[in-house]
Parts: sequence; C-alpha cells; structure tokens
Amino acid sequence: MLLRGPISTPPPSLRLRATSNPQNAAVQPSQAAFPSATQRQPPIYSITDEDLQSKGFLLRRTPEGLNLDHLNSVFVAVGFPRRDTAKIEVALRHTDAMLWVEYEKTRRPVAFARATGDGVFNAIIWDVVVDPTFQSLGLGKAVMERLIEDLRRKGICNIALYSEPRVLGFYRPLGFVSDPDGIRGMVFVRKQRNKK
Repeated sequence: MLLRGPISTPPPSLRLRATSNPQNAAVQPSQAAFPSATQRQPPIYSITDEDLQSKGFLLRRTPEGLNLDHLNSVFVAVGFPRRDTAKIEVALRHTDAMLWVEYEKTRRPVAFARATGDGVFNAIIWDVVVDPTFQSLGLGKAVMERLIEDLRRKGICNIALYSEPRVLGFYRPLGFVSDPDGIRGMVFVRKQRNKK
C-alpha cells in the first residue's frame, strides 16, 4: 500500500513555489521548500502523547531500552515468525525511523513500527505490531500517525508498506491506498529447485 498522493511528487508544502520576483532571484530552499518549525502546523493525533502517558504508555523513538526478546514475543503473538534477535538488532541499525510503545507497568514493548528508505524520497514501513492484549486501545494508530509524521517531516513523500489483506482496513483511514494509479508492487521470490 502507498500513502495516498501523487507518486514521486512532493506534497504541496514541500514544492517550490513560483516567485513574482522579476529578476528571478533564487529563493533559499529553507524558505520555499521547507517551512520552518514556526510555520509548520503541529500534528493532530487521534490520541495525544499526554493521554498515552496518563494510561501508562511511553512513546520511544530509539532502540534504547527495547528488549528484543520481548519484541520478538509480540511478533510471534501477532503471527510473525520468531526472528533471530541478532538479525533484529542489525535491522534496527539500518532503520531510518522507528516508534514503539512501552507499557510502564511491565517495561515491555506493546506496539512497534519502523521504516527504512533512502532518507529523501522513499520509505517503507515494516513490522507494524500491537500486542493482542493491548489491541483496540488506539496504540497501532498512535504509532502509525507519529511514524508517518516523522517521515513527512524529513520531506519523504513516497511512503509504502506491505500488509496482509485482513488488516488493509486499518491502514486506509491513515491515508494508504492499494495499487495507486494502477501501480503494483512486486516481490522477488526465490524458486525452489527440484531435488533429483
């Protein structure tokens, strides 16, 4: 799925605007393409950071303090295969943006998502999970809203993800669409050789 919007076209807030300057003077990129922090509207989330914290949930954006065995347990609980924690560690080192939720009482991760990409144009969101015990509390949406905002703040306009058909309905209200403009994703699959 792809975040709704034109493919490879920056969002309007990042596009260079025509100037009425008769000398065609150069406009500084920081002025035209990237609004300053004072110009940018603060994001509106379905649940605020304060509300999450009042319910005992802490938002984290780095792997610091993330117990990979506990994260692996969440992966398994939602139907992902158990992963080698050394490989998870490598994947996290190559992650451009991440967000996870720690439940304060247990100090365990209960929601997680991460993104990789080129840091400029494209990003793919991976490993979106919420511990089944904590589903339907808005944690998945909270993680996704913030991860998308983190990527968009970097100027990334193509945000894609892989999803099982049964959860497509979760991503659509966040702005994701399947096969935008007829574009289809493809995945390399190594063919098994017949043993003789």
